[in-house]
Amino acid sequence: MYSAKKVTDGLVGVTERPAETPGSAIGFTVLGPLGVHRDGVDYAPTTPKLLQLLALLVLRPGKMVQVDAIAQELWASKPPRTMRTTLHTYVYHLRRCIEENGLTGGTETMLVTKAPGYVFQIDPAQVDVFRFGRLQQEGQELLRAGDHPTAVKRFREALDLWTGPPLANVPCGPVLVPYTMELLEQRRTTLHSLIEAEIHSGHHRELIGELRSLSAGNPLDEALHGQLMRALGRSGRRSDAMAVYRSLRKRLSEELGVEPCDELQLLHRDLISEGDHY
Repeated sequence: MYSAKKVTDGLVGVTERPAETPGSAIGFTVLGPLGVHRDGVDYAPTTPKLLQLLALLVLRPGKMVQVDAIAQELWASKPPRTMRTTLHTYVYHLRRCIEENGLTGGTETMLVTKAPGYVFQIDPAQVDVFRFGRLQQEGQELLRAGDHPTAVKRFREALDLWTGPPLANVPCGPVLVPYTMELLEQRRTTLHSLIEAEIHSGHHRELIGELRSLSAGNPLDEALHGQLMRALGRSGRRSDAMAVYRSLRKRLSEELGVEPCDELQLLHRDLISEGDHY
C-alpha cells in the first residue's frame, strides 16, 4: 500500500535532494492515488493543478502531450489570459519536484519541452497502468488458449495492482475523467474474466462466497449474477441459482423496467431443463 508522504510545501516535495541510490527504481501509480515512488517513499506533488499535469504526462510516457490538451484538462473551456505563463510555472515546479528529489533516473531531464507540448521521458513499464494492460492481455490470451490456471494467475496479478479508484487524489477534468471511467470498465472486464477462468478451473464452489459479495455490491451487474448462477448450478445448488435469477429479474423490472439479457434467460432455462446435471 501507500507509505506516508514526506513533508512537502505543496509544490515540490522534499527540498533537500536525497542521495542517489544505485539501482533504485522509480515507479508511477495510476490505479489508485497518483504517486511517484522510490524506495517506499511517495514524491508526488500535492498541488491539484500539478497533479493533473503529472497525470497527463504519466499516462503518455515518451509521447507528446500537447499544450492544448493540458489547457483543456486544467481549465476546461475557460483558460486564463495568462494561460501559457501559468502553465510554464506549473512545468517549472514539476521539474523542481523531479530534480530536487533525484527522480531523473540518471537522465539529464525527465520532462522535456518539445513544441507544441511536452514529453515525459519514462518507460511505460514504470507505470502500473501499463503493467496492468500487459497482464490483462496475457490473461485473455491464456483464457482463449484454454490455460485457465495460468490465466487466473495473470488476472489476479493485474487486479492486485489496484489500490483504489484510478487517480483517486487528482481533481480530474474533461480529459482525465473519461480515461478513469475507461480504466474502471477495464477493471470490471478483468474481474469477470478472472471469475470465468476460475470457474473453468473447477473452483466454482470456492467462488460462491466471493460472487455473492460482488453481486450484492453490484446489484444490476447481469454478468456477475450470471457467473454466480453458474457457480451455484455447477455446485449442485440449482434452487439457489434460480433464486438469484428471480431476485435479479425483480430488481431489473422495478428499477429499470427491463428483463434479464438473453444470455441469462437461456442460462435460467438450462437450469430448469437440466437440473442437477448442469
